[in-house]
Amino acid sequence: MKNIVLFGPPGAGKGTQAVKLVEKYGFNHISTGQVIRNEIQEQTPAGKKVEACIARGEFAPDDLVIEIVKHFMATHQDVEGSIFDGFPRNTYQAEQFDRLMEEWHSEVDIMLSLEVPEDELVERLLLRGKDSGRADDASEEVIRNRIRIYNEQTAVVADYYAAQGKHIAINGVGSVDEIFERLCEAIDRLK
Repeated sequence: MKNIVLFGPPGAGKGTQAVKLVEKYGFNHISTGQVIRNEIQEQTPAGKKVEACIARGEFAPDDLVIEIVKHFMATHQDVEGSIFDGFPRNTYQAEQFDRLMEEWHSEVDIMLSLEVPEDELVERLLLRGKDSGRADDASEEVIRNRIRIYNEQTAVVADYYAAQGKHIAINGVGSVDEIFERLCEAIDRLK
């Protein structure tokens, strides 16, 4: 079983690429962002708690995200592998994730980090906001705040996995297919 962390700032294309990787490799896909948006849409207690944070461009609380991942892992054991999209978002989550993986006698095999310049991210997210109606993609100010938070709190997770020899930077600029090929080359080197 391969466990892949698909990493990068908001708008890097993690969700788009995760879908393609799932189709090619048969992996499970957990997008913590999508799970949380579903919680908000259903107005669950957890969804109500994080709704205001997300509207401001902040991330969901660590403990909620960890619980979502733990539940996912408990119900998805018999698979080729999993792609974790948007998780972990900080060093605390990465440490907790490693502990969870140990409980299942597994580990993160690789972190693939999509690298995209900030102006390109803003442009992508504003375009996505027009199509999706997501409030957190409609305002350049909110988008830049999300990127700032990513740079301050999340980018350090790459260092965490780099220290374990598991981080690979992937050029996230180009066509969807070009980026997909780069990701596949990195995954195919895992044996």
